[in-house]
Amino acid sequence: MAADAVDAVDAADTKSRVDGRTLAQLTGAKAVTNVALRWIPLFLPTLERAFGATTIQLTTVLGAGEVAGLSTIFVGRHLDRGRERAVMIASLGLVAASAVMALGGTIVTFAMSFVLLVLGVANLTVAGQAWISHRVDYQWRARSLGLYETSWAIALLAGAPIVALLINVFGWRGPFVAIAIASVLAAVLVAATLPPHAPEIRVERVDATAVDGAHPPAQAAITPQAWLVMIGSATTAMAGLAVFVISGSWLSDAFGVSTGGIGVIAMLFGASELVSSLGSAAFADRLGKLRTTLSGLVGLMLGLLVIVSAGDRLWLGIGGLVVFLLGFELAFVVSLSLVSESMPGSRGSALAVSNAVGTVARASGAVLSGWLYGIHGIGGTAGLSATAALVAVGSLIVSRRLPSSRR
Repeated sequence: MAADAVDAVDAADTKSRVDGRTLAQLTGAKAVTNVALRWIPLFLPTLERAFGATTIQLTTVLGAGEVAGLSTIFVGRHLDRGRERAVMIASLGLVAASAVMALGGTIVTFAMSFVLLVLGVANLTVAGQAWISHRVDYQWRARSLGLYETSWAIALLAGAPIVALLINVFGWRGPFVAIAIASVLAAVLVAATLPPHAPEIRVERVDATAVDGAHPPAQAAITPQAWLVMIGSATTAMAGLAVFVISGSWLSDAFGVSTGGIGVIAMLFGASELVSSLGSAAFADRLGKLRTTLSGLVGLMLGLLVIVSAGDRLWLGIGGLVVFLLGFELAFVVSLSLVSESMPGSRGSALAVSNAVGTVARASGAVLSGWLYGIHGIGGTAGLSATAALVAVGSLIVSRRLPSSRR
């Protein structure tokens, strides 16, 4: 009887239980928070002038603020008990509060606001990922997570030019006001879209709890294989953020690109990332999630080679960044599916812990990137990114040789 019940669970779970409209609404809410986070590195020169700060000072603030992402450790069990909706609404409130606080106009108020921003973005991200992972079988999960993560690309494709326009018309405060309003509206949307409590959460464990569809038990110990997958995903994020955090400053310093020009270039970056996200949604489940992640990391490193070879050629610098972002987006988005199944009985907890590990990696990458850029230029930052990518490749390959690997 138990075996029959498990087979029934597996059959029921081979199809997504997330309808397209709900997924689109969740993606839209996440896009708001991604715009709030992603516009800052690209328009760093604008904020430097607004706050009377240097690139190193602001990248240090960004890196230190990333530590707030460690807060996801404390929401993992809540996510595994079906409280994703409450976490999302609270997170959007934090994003709105951070935008209001940033209007204070000093580097101190900006630093405080960035901590709130990371708290909101990190917890909304893992809540959405957990919500999807609890409802979509692993066989098809890269598709749903890939579509959800198109919000990362949309933040540049649609958000960056809007931010550039707001800065040109209203000054540096314009984007913060718009984000505060949009975050409140997104919170209302999530409250109206998702039910107050999640349906029964099914987990792939052969025991009475899993068969009956009850909520999962207390979080299991993290296995060595799961740690390696988490480290692989985290260092992939570090490799991407290390370059992205100084990309606006590099384009301005090396090529004299203006605020409006950065907005246009950011649209190209967003389009590139959208291609990768859609590609991961379309092909990763069939090609293999580990193979796709490793392919993306190879593309990331090829992009780095082009970037350091650009010299004073703007077209080559932009081309290198496009290739870099194509590879990064593909690798990171698909790595989330690997993480989500590294602990099948505690998917929310796995994603939450992984985000915390990624927080340490991203924070270190942001701080080191600014310092290396200040001392060695783009070559120093590229070296940091390449090192992180190699660690990611090694961790994921070794994880494949350990028990419980899912490809």
